[in-house]
Amino acid sequence: MKKLPLTLLVSLSLLGSLFAQNRPNILWITSEDNASHWMGCYGNTDARTPRIDALAEKGHLFSAAFSNAPVCAVARSTILTGVYAPTQGTQHMRSRHRIPKNFRPHTSYLQELGYYCTNASKTDYNFEGNDKAVWDECSPKAHYKNRAEGQPFFSIFNLTVSHESSLFPQKVKANRANGIIPETTRLDPANIAVPPCLPDLPEIRSDFAIYHDVLTALDTQVGQILDELAAAGLAENTIVFYYGDHGGPTPRGKRYIEDTGVRIPMIVHVPEKWRAYTPFKTGEKVSEPVAFIDLAPTLLSLAGLDKPQHMQGRAFLGPKRMTPPQNDVVFLHADRFDELYGMRRGITDGRWKYMRRFTPYLAAAPYSYYQFSMPGWAAMEAAWKNGQLSGYHKALWETPQAVDYLFDTQADPWEVHNLADAPAHAERLALMSARLKAKMSEIKDTGIIPEPMFADLAGKSTIYDFARSPNFDYPKTIDLAWIATNKDTQEIPSLLDALDSKDPVQRYWGAQGLLILGDQAKAQIPALEKVMKEDSNAANRITAAHALYLLGKEELAAAQLVSELEKSANDYVVQLVINTLTRIEATGAVPSAWIEATLNRKQSNEYLNRFAKRLKAGRED
Repeated sequence: MKKLPLTLLVSLSLLGSLFAQNRPNILWITSEDNASHWMGCYGNTDARTPRIDALAEKGHLFSAAFSNAPVCAVARSTILTGVYAPTQGTQHMRSRHRIPKNFRPHTSYLQELGYYCTNASKTDYNFEGNDKAVWDECSPKAHYKNRAEGQPFFSIFNLTVSHESSLFPQKVKANRANGIIPETTRLDPANIAVPPCLPDLPEIRSDFAIYHDVLTALDTQVGQILDELAAAGLAENTIVFYYGDHGGPTPRGKRYIEDTGVRIPMIVHVPEKWRAYTPFKTGEKVSEPVAFIDLAPTLLSLAGLDKPQHMQGRAFLGPKRMTPPQNDVVFLHADRFDELYGMRRGITDGRWKYMRRFTPYLAAAPYSYYQFSMPGWAAMEAAWKNGQLSGYHKALWETPQAVDYLFDTQADPWEVHNLADAPAHAERLALMSARLKAKMSEIKDTGIIPEPMFADLAGKSTIYDFARSPNFDYPKTIDLAWIATNKDTQEIPSLLDALDSKDPVQRYWGAQGLLILGDQAKAQIPALEKVMKEDSNAANRITAAHALYLLGKEELAAAQLVSELEKSANDYVVQLVINTLTRIEATGAVPSAWIEATLNRKQSNEYLNRFAKRLKAGRED
């Protein structure tokens, strides 16, 4: 940080002393990749998390707390701005798209009040800009103790010990060598209760046992932060949050909008001095739904501020608290994670959950290749390839997937029994589907616009602005997204009409609808060939080629995809091409020259580089 003039430092000190009398300090402790079901205070009898459990006993445990997205950078973009990632266009992992200038970070409002804001030290906010610049101090050593005397603080300590990579063999070895986890797991893997959403494999049992040791290490780190706060004499003036950034790390956790991926631990301790800021009792288990969209408004409320108009959540604590609306639901979303595309949306009230898959021609595993360094994930994939999986576990890896999913998470907490086709739940399904569609319309979910189109459509503005512009018919387009995913041959005329639209996004959903119909769209091959050859937008040509390949036009479609690969300068277009070639098992058509050129790029793209490495390794085996 730059040194401030002495007069300004004195002014800040006086201002801080004044504010400290009237506003609380706020401390956030976050952990990576651990859903609530891993924690002792959330009912896991295998867990050993005494410090977190003790915090819950003297604080509030939120039993229906959710990350709106099941991956880190996407989730943090919502936390920082108080705006849904799909509203901003930040729903794709590490995309760095531009967002509106008035979507200020929550820290900026606190800094205007004189708060000292520190972050140790995770950033990765998923939109254009300098992440560290939003903090007074942002580094592994950033700390509230560096503030001016008497100045109130907002500080985050991001604990990474529980990240999914903690189950990668090299990391396990290092953590054992460093004494972070024991050489032998506390729990015998043979005695682990494997949840029904996962196959009972030795590697998964081992990963579970190791991760419990990791969470005990995490618990120790949480305790150290709390002890430091108490030793500094600040505990009675500091509101403490502990929460996980999303679910994970074992299979069907992180990157899934099932509860294993999005239902997080969230515990808040409000000291006696600030008791008026909470309606909840000490030790209370709070059942009202809360989510990351609510964190920024709640943070501002605790500082005495109204939420800005553009923020979409509600304050659940503080003088500006808003009670949840009747029948409140949490909005969930998933799009491109790392190099793999796919679009899912969902809503939950804490018990009933509805999910809709907008790309049902893609399997439900994997959503990223990064995770295959984990023994459990690798073993599950190998078991599938070797024909050793059955039922639910086998279906995750295969296509087509269902479009609609309805779960009663009270009766079926692991979400393996889809009730969408049950006549007894037809009314609930229809109501929740309509409600999801209404929520997406309300927030202008930019997920209905393919990411490869973002740059062209947004121009010098933002995709947020484009979605609200008079040039884009949002209601008609979201209707088309629903029609395209209904798998109804009676909707083919509507899909063909969409192919003739002047709007490239509407043409996209027309092509998507035919792709989703598969063999039922065989009579529409001429229409798809026209799109593939003549459409002005690459995403539409690629989608049509995908459909044509599956309809038997393999050579024609593969040639088109390779052409798109070689001529596009848009990395998101290239990622979509590689995704498509991978899904149709035609990566053999990728020229070796493209692989080498990608690996030798001066400005490397992390995900294209990973694709190229996989392709090269496969050819060398």
